[in-house]
Amino acid sequence: MEKSRMNLPKGPDTLCFDKDEFMKEDFDVDHFVSDCRKRVQLEELRADLELYYKLLKTAMVELINRDYADFVNLSTNLVGMDKALNQLSVPLGQLREEVLSLRSSVSEGIRAVDERMSKQEDIRKKKMCVLRLIQVIRSVEKIEKILNSQNSKETSALEASSPLLTGQILERIATEFNQLQFHAVQSKGMPLLDKVRPRIAGITAMLQQSLEGLLLEGLQTSNVDIIRHCLRTYATIDKTRDAEALVGQVLVKPYMDEVIIEQIADTHPGVLQLMYSRLLEFVPHHCRLLREVTGGAISRHREDLVGFGLGEKGNTVPGYDFLVNSVWPEIVRGLEEKLPSLFNPGNPDAFHQKYTVSMDFVRAFERQCGSQASVKRLRAHPAYHSFTNKWNLPVYFQIRSAANKDTEYSCPTSSFGDVDFPPIVLRFREIAGSLEAALTDVLEDAPAGSSFCLLASHSTWSSLQRCWSDKMFLPPLAHRLWRLTLQILARYSVFVKEVGLAGARPSQDRSRSDTLN
Repeated sequence: MEKSRMNLPKGPDTLCFDKDEFMKEDFDVDHFVSDCRKRVQLEELRADLELYYKLLKTAMVELINRDYADFVNLSTNLVGMDKALNQLSVPLGQLREEVLSLRSSVSEGIRAVDERMSKQEDIRKKKMCVLRLIQVIRSVEKIEKILNSQNSKETSALEASSPLLTGQILERIATEFNQLQFHAVQSKGMPLLDKVRPRIAGITAMLQQSLEGLLLEGLQTSNVDIIRHCLRTYATIDKTRDAEALVGQVLVKPYMDEVIIEQIADTHPGVLQLMYSRLLEFVPHHCRLLREVTGGAISRHREDLVGFGLGEKGNTVPGYDFLVNSVWPEIVRGLEEKLPSLFNPGNPDAFHQKYTVSMDFVRAFERQCGSQASVKRLRAHPAYHSFTNKWNLPVYFQIRSAANKDTEYSCPTSSFGDVDFPPIVLRFREIAGSLEAALTDVLEDAPAGSSFCLLASHSTWSSLQRCWSDKMFLPPLAHRLWRLTLQILARYSVFVKEVGLAGARPSQDRSRSDTLN
């Protein structure tokens, strides 16, 4: 680009620099000089610059001589230029006015088009609102017509002979009702919609009442087709949670109230385990059809599914989880309301047994879920968290590790491996009480048959075993029991150091007396 704008004269090849460097936009004198000094001395650079300067002067003189006539006639050629410019200003001004006028006209045309487009958009929106309202009214009238025809005597006689017909009709009504709700939401705020709302509310109440009655009838008669139609209808109108709540109230709650009895929590753990077994029996005995219709479980005998009309996957109704949303909440409600003493940690042995049996029940209930996704939904359910949080494990641990006769002791800073223990105050009843009694200045022998020589070592090992025994250990308390284990080891370490220091003093005293004598 620099060569196309100006051709500099070519210098001798012995120059220490490139002539094109002078034409670069980012040319810098200091950088040019420092770059040249890397190759030659300043005297040689100065000589080359003077030589090239002379070449530039010579080239400039030649340029002036070549175009001398143009330089001389420059003032002559500019004579009359002002008059020519003035003559051009008038037509240019007129052209400017015409362009501005055209621009104004175009702007007015654009504004007019925008206004008409805006009006058309408003008309289109109003037209859509009117069409939605018309669709709402048509849907309401269509549903009311179907309901009225169902209430007629002729249809009633037909209903009595075929309850499935009602399920199919309700499914049609639900499909129309779903469209009705969609258009009603889109028409929100319209005055006409407020007038139709009472009719929509009546249809909603009648539809839900009919669905509830039909679902109960299907459950009582074990009619798979009726149950399937009802659940599909609930899913169509986005009321799956209502169906699950209905099953929980009508089917699950009476069974739980019958099985869960207040006196069970205070009896032998075997009775509690028997109650949990009866609760687990509810799912295969009373929820089998619901789970198979919704795809929540797969029967072991395919011929059973075919017999119920469930042999094909397309006949299942997805979107339901009755075990998680119907059965489990009622179980937790019954346990929390009727068996509050179940969660009482006052008796640690009984609490341990109840907790162990209850967690076995939870794991068995999870195994009844049809899929891993169902198990995840169960563990995320509020009732699941409520049940697990009811077990006050910190209080149980405090009771287990509370002080016997308020025995308190502190051990100085000690270390176990790479772990530094600060001064700790341990309070034990079942573990630290017996351990502290053994960690005395008197070195007693371990009981007969023990693998240890000292009673202190035997008691320490027994305490550690008890921490992790089946009668005390609970998985959620593993971190607390591990801390307790380290505390016991730290206390035993202090005991060993104290015994070692006590044994060293008499030997030092004897050596001193021998020296004096």
